Parts: sequence; C-alpha cells; structure tokens
Amino acid sequence: MKVLVTGGAGFIGSNLVKSLLKVGHQVVVIDNFNDYYDPKIKENNIKQFIKHGNFKLYRTDILNQIRLAEIFKKEEIDKVIHLAAMAGVRNSIDKPNLYVDVDVKGTINLLDLAVKYNIKQFVFASSSSVYGERKDLPFSEDMKLDSQASPYATAKRSAELFCRNYHNLYDLNISILRFFTVFGPRQRPNMAISKFTKLIAQGQPVPMFGDGSTTRDYTYISDIVRGIKLVLEVNPRFEIFNLGSGRQVKLLTLIEVIGNSLGKKSKIKELPAQPGDVPVTYADITKAKDRLNYQPQIDIRRGVAKFTQWYMKEKSNGGHINRKVI
Repeated sequence: MKVLVTGGAGFIGSNLVKSLLKVGHQVVVIDNFNDYYDPKIKENNIKQFIKHGNFKLYRTDILNQIRLAEIFKKEEIDKVIHLAAMAGVRNSIDKPNLYVDVDVKGTINLLDLAVKYNIKQFVFASSSSVYGERKDLPFSEDMKLDSQASPYATAKRSAELFCRNYHNLYDLNISILRFFTVFGPRQRPNMAISKFTKLIAQGQPVPMFGDGSTTRDYTYISDIVRGIKLVLEVNPRFEIFNLGSGRQVKLLTLIEVIGNSLGKKSKIKELPAQPGDVPVTYADITKAKDRLNYQPQIDIRRGVAKFTQWYMKEKSNGGHINRKVI
C-alpha cells in the first residue's frame, strides 16, 4: 500500500519509514525541515531513503493547504500516519500560537484531505502529555482529560478531539496513538536521554530539574514503530491506544543507567522543577496488548545501552549528534 508519513524526516518518522520500506510499502513523506533543532540532523535521517524506488519526499509544510491538496491528488494515498508536530513542552509555553497553528490547524488540514480523497485509515500521533498531572495510575485511555499542563499538551488534546469529530461526521477510520517518552537512535538532541548522554560522556554535570523523584514511562523506538505497524494492520474504525513500556523509571535512576552504560560516574546539578512538566507518566497498555497484540520488548537498561552504543559510534564518526541544538 502507499502510506503518507508526515514528519517522516524526524526521529520517529525516519525509523518508521525505514521499517515500512523494508516490508515493501510505498512511502510518501512530507516534512518542512524546520529549525526547531538543526535541520541537518533530519537531512541525515532521510538521506538513506532518497534513492529508494518506493520512497518520495515532499519538502513542504502541513499548513500549506494548496501544496497538500496537490500531493493528495497526485499520490493516490491509501493511509496517513500523521507524526508532524511542533514538539516541546517548555517551548510551547513561550510560543502557544505556533502550537495551535501546527498541531491543531495542521491536523485539520490533513483530516479534510483524508475525507476528500477517501483515505482508508488516518493514524494520529498524540502524546502522554494529554493526561496532565494526575495521581490515578497508570494512565488509561478512558480517563477524563481536562487538566493538561502545557500548551503543547492542550494542542495535542484539541487535535484528538478534532479526530473524533471527523470520525463521527465522515466515518473516517481513525486511530489515535498516545506515545510515552520515545527514545533511541536518531532521538532529538534536546530530549533528556540524548542530552544527558552527551553531557555524561563529556564529564559535564547533568541538569536535574526537581529532586529526581519524577518518573517517566520510557518507550524504545522499535516498540513504537511496531505498535504503529500493528494498528495499520488492525485498522479499527475509531480507537485510542497508549503506546508505552508499561513501566515507570525515576529520573535519578535514568541518569544512573546512562552513566553505567557509558562507564562513567554521573555528575548532577540540581535545579528547580520547571513549569509545564508533570511529575509522572505511566501507561496502561492493556488495551494495546489485547487489541493489537502490542508487546514492548526493550526495557530502559537495554534501550539505553543500544542508544549509548549508537551515540559513541556517531561521535567517533563525526556524526550529526555533534551539531548544535537550535
């Protein structure tokens, strides 16, 4: 089948594209290569596919309605996997309008075209951040969601509601996937595991916001890619799925695991907790296991070992991980 992947040059997108091409799908990527972080990193992510016969790249923005319409008309797409978004909780506090534009309006643009061109399935990449700050654990898909902690989370939740609305209005098959802190090779350099690895490898202190007791459900990239492919196979009419590891990891533990993987002692610089951050994320993945046969396979220690091994190889080769974060 022919699959459109928005944001396909990014971390999750490029890993997904590689997997889809490997099993014989045609893949169309839309990415605007914006400067939220060094665009050369995305160029490096995507260069391996450029000459592949089943791959096509469009360098455009999901806010460009005219160009999007041209692509949908030309490509005869079967399914859409919408990963493109403005990411970053803290950045969204400074630039909330940008997140409304990209994460909400951009999603609506794609939903409109999915209806017009009779797309068989629309997969929307949401975030664990939609659950907000809460004490009832773990997070399950049927929870009431009305306390998001950042504009990023609020924009993602708004986009989810538009997805449900378009399913109700037009009977469009839609799957919403709530990702829980995805990590692995090609991860954005401003994400915690990537940033901490670089600092510890250089012998510099790691900035720890809060007392280190906050927890995250860290999910390895191969498990996320597998989950996306499983939902493509099942193609439910409308469902929401958590894609996480189903485990909690404390921030202090994460820093220790990275240091151990690098063979270095981690130095920590304690800083005040930051606005917009939540104290815990923790996925209930029962529904994904039951409906999709989703079974995460990589725990935090194995995943960090894989990441640090990739990092050190990239570093020795002068790879893109050394580029400046914008």
